[in-house]
Amino acid sequence: MESVKEEIAATAARLVVEEGLEYGPAKRRASKQLGLPARAALPDNDQVERAVEEYIDIFCADTQPAELRALRQMALDWLDRLERFRPHLGGAVWRGTATRRSDIYIQLFCDDPKSAEIALIDMGVRFDVSAVPGFQGETVDALSVQVRCPELGAHIGVHLLVYDYDDLRGALKPDARGRRPRGDAAALRNLLHDGAP
Repeated sequence: MESVKEEIAATAARLVVEEGLEYGPAKRRASKQLGLPARAALPDNDQVERAVEEYIDIFCADTQPAELRALRQMALDWLDRLERFRPHLGGAVWRGTATRRSDIYIQLFCDDPKSAEIALIDMGVRFDVSAVPGFQGETVDALSVQVRCPELGAHIGVHLLVYDYDDLRGALKPDARGRRPRGDAAALRNLLHDGAP
């Protein structure tokens, strides 16, 4: 059973790195590609993340650090632009497992949820709105933008997830590995300064 989960995790890791899939869709697609039944037990996200880290170490060690840095610089620009909404970076760009195929995920903690949309309109930023699962399973609005990243020569998806201000307290609790699941602009500057993965 555990070896099947490891095989799913390894296949999912390839899909995450090479195609930019999120963990959930990558696990389901990996299971299907491996010909497993629909009810097969899937690995947890921590197991997939370890497989992603291994995949990057083996296949992307020469390119991933520069790609991660470019994405973090881009994310920092958005954190600074949206400072009044207490933005926090999450996802692969924060965790250090992002590649050129990864999108940027920023959580905004707003007193008024519509204020973020109004701010983007005032900045002249075109965006799409969708409803996505939040970090505690609740539904939140995602304001999605496609932004050109000159360093990578590609357009990157920037997703701004809009939360209530009160949600900020629970957003900073450490994950199962003791890491902060997201960080603000100051924390991101520290990562960039230290060159941390």
